[in-house]
Amino acid sequence: MFAILSKEFNSYLNSLIGYIVIGVFLVATGLFMWVFPDSSVLDYGYADLQSVFMLAPWLFLFLIPAITMRAFAEERKGGTMELLLTKPLSDTQLLLGKYFACLLLALFALLPSLLYYVSVYQLGDPVGNIDSAAVAGSYLGLVFLAAVFVAMGIFASSLTENQIVAFILAVFLCYLVYTGFDLLASIDAWGTASYYIAQLGISYHYSSISKGLIDSRDVLYFLSVITIMLLGTKLVLESRKW
Repeated sequence: MFAILSKEFNSYLNSLIGYIVIGVFLVATGLFMWVFPDSSVLDYGYADLQSVFMLAPWLFLFLIPAITMRAFAEERKGGTMELLLTKPLSDTQLLLGKYFACLLLALFALLPSLLYYVSVYQLGDPVGNIDSAAVAGSYLGLVFLAAVFVAMGIFASSLTENQIVAFILAVFLCYLVYTGFDLLASIDAWGTASYYIAQLGISYHYSSISKGLIDSRDVLYFLSVITIMLLGTKLVLESRKW
């Protein structure tokens, strides 16, 4: 598994895709954080990083599928999938190696944004006048969000040999689970059940964990979705034996 992880991660760093993803994420969040007047922390006058944490999920919605679209689709199209499957690797090792390589790249994009926290911390009046617990919770929420989106992207990539199709499927799946249940719950026809429908979506749990309170139900939700997506991918890989 670690050999696959190392190979995949190095392949991202040796291509433009990794640097494009990191660059786009940092430039976009930087513009919203410091430049655009409606969201700039300098104009807002309040020491927080909410503009980053509100924008980041929507950036991940497109950037993470761009990372994962090649995971299995490229192997299938290039004819190297069969070669990989002949190696002394189990399907689980192959799957987890690719999964953690994609997740590691997504987390690499998050690391430089810690400079935003340090900057706002120093700019606060007095220095340090920032809700660090909420920031830590929001970063933890982004880590879980990235892990879920990567799992969905890997699943989408396993379904096709076309990278563009894999990208579109992953974006649609991520959007559906992130905000689709909120839109569904907003329909008046559900009555009191709308509250429970909203809890099926990622957005509800991401908002909850971003407040700085780590609830085991939110953590369990993220882990459950990741497990379901990875098991689905494993099932697709094993379908070759049927």
